[in-house]
Amino acid sequence: MTIRPLLALGAAAALLAGCTTTASLPPAEVIRYHLGEPIARGTVSVQPLTGGAPASLEFKTYAAAVEGELYRNGYAAVPQGAQPGFIATVAFTRTEQAGPPRQSPFSVGLGAGGFSGGGGRRGGSGIGLGGGVGFPIGKSRSTTVLVAELAVTIKRRVDQSPVWEGHAQGISDIKAADEQAGRLARALFTGFPGQSGRTISVR
Repeated sequence: MTIRPLLALGAAAALLAGCTTTASLPPAEVIRYHLGEPIARGTVSVQPLTGGAPASLEFKTYAAAVEGELYRNGYAAVPQGAQPGFIATVAFTRTEQAGPPRQSPFSVGLGAGGFSGGGGRRGGSGIGLGGGVGFPIGKSRSTTVLVAELAVTIKRRVDQSPVWEGHAQGISDIKAADEQAGRLARALFTGFPGQSGRTISVR
């Protein structure tokens, strides 16, 4: 049985007057895919989508946020010296942007080769980011915002078969960049596993 490829998501953006406070930011856009069967739980190891290079500080921030959500949803840490039952791969991009929103080239298929697309300027995740948003202040000035994407796939370790996949995209004030990882991870795992193929907005 196969799952339809994850649909491309554009930046879920709005032009908001006034200051870019957390309360005024648009919600995160989330989509999840799975087989529509009960999602098995077990021990899980969080890993970068592409291995080889040492984990960056940014990756560790996103990985910790994802790990916390996995534990809250029934998964467990791997005992020392043991093999995990599941592997959760994490990919992300964080891009400072301004201007009107445009179509995102992000595309991903579950069980069909993994994540693909143009890499963002930061993160080295291999997922593409194409959203840009300007928040007008007054009549003519705009400020830069942080557009971030987070993608997670949960696979069985024994055969690398994916059981769940999710993608979240959100916008934050540049001054609140450190909070974005937690915000996206919480949005991604809201109502886990979620309805397959349905895009939801999560504040």
